[in-house]
Amino acid sequence: MTVQEVPQGRLRTPFYERMSQLDTLNAWHEWKGYTTPDALYCGETEYFAIRNATAVFDVSPMTKYRITGPDSLAFLDRLVTRDMMKIKPGRVAYAVWCDDQGQVLDDGTIFHLREGEYRLCSQERHLDWFMASAIGFNVDIVVETADVCGLAVQGPTSYSTLSGLDLPGLDQLKLFDLMHCDFEGAELMVSRTGFTGDLGYELWIEPGKAEALWDAVFEAGKLFGIRPIGVHALEMARVEAGYLAPFEDFLPAKGTVRTGRTRSPFELGLEWLVDFKKPNFNGRRALAEEKRKGSTWRLVKLNIEGNKVANASYIFETHKANKGNIGFVTSAEWSPVCKQNIALGTVRMPHGAPGSTVWVEIYYQREMHWSRAMAKAEVVDKPFWFPPRRSATPPGPY
Repeated sequence: MTVQEVPQGRLRTPFYERMSQLDTLNAWHEWKGYTTPDALYCGETEYFAIRNATAVFDVSPMTKYRITGPDSLAFLDRLVTRDMMKIKPGRVAYAVWCDDQGQVLDDGTIFHLREGEYRLCSQERHLDWFMASAIGFNVDIVVETADVCGLAVQGPTSYSTLSGLDLPGLDQLKLFDLMHCDFEGAELMVSRTGFTGDLGYELWIEPGKAEALWDAVFEAGKLFGIRPIGVHALEMARVEAGYLAPFEDFLPAKGTVRTGRTRSPFELGLEWLVDFKKPNFNGRRALAEEKRKGSTWRLVKLNIEGNKVANASYIFETHKANKGNIGFVTSAEWSPVCKQNIALGTVRMPHGAPGSTVWVEIYYQREMHWSRAMAKAEVVDKPFWFPPRRSATPPGPY
């Protein structure tokens, strides 16, 4: 087993200079050691680039692991809950991995680059867990976070924008497909993936070609409303898509000190990622027991009355807050495209079945005055935003 260490210190991505030239707000934060924009000019305006045009987000700080070797497939199949045997070369899998108690450590995407060669991307760092899980496997694990940079190119005109780069096969790339092509003598990997729930792609290339790629994408998109975006806009889009974020909608299992604060895949609405037909995987016994006995928590998607965003709100079975809460909101937004007050939350079973009604206790401040409202909410079982263009192949011009 070969292992390479994670880069440390205050870091800037290969796209930082291009982003800083467009920055008007000086609103940045640290993402795993890298400087990342909250917004570059206006978070709300940047959001509309995702839904109406082409939005570009720098995903270079994503933690990236190259996994190779004779046992690479066997290792990954043992590590995650879904059946990796079904993920052929040229495909991307969304996956979760659990501890021995069946509690989610993290979620991420696994790119099957070529036969026996994989890249795992996650928000958090898991080198220690991967090393322990790789004992007994003939596998190489290399941290390549600093060696591969990435751009998420998302939105209804993203296909029209990237068509200007002359990428053979782009029109036939299906959702969760990937392909390799040449860009100025370097290998460019294009995947039809993203964190917005819309039509979109991710571009992965070596750092030396980063600025050239940025310039080429923005030149190709100048007639299609292309804009760079920050985390605020992306956060609005991912809640609309119903996507989960660690430390927002769940706590990674190794990051807690109290029992009952973590979640299983079943409790996060990810039962479709758990394949008991596999002979073994981390957490299998605990998850089989949970499936037999039932879960403690349930993830819910909420359409909430009114326009007061339900950040960090308690959820109740009735409009009477003195009856005791049944859960709480984890992520909330006012959705401009849905014209709806939406939220993700977690409630105790058996509450929160799709189609049921719950109540949300919302506190909000106006002109230094705090007010409280009990808002009725419907539990829905579909993403708030899932346009047909997201999976259309080929995507039509927009």
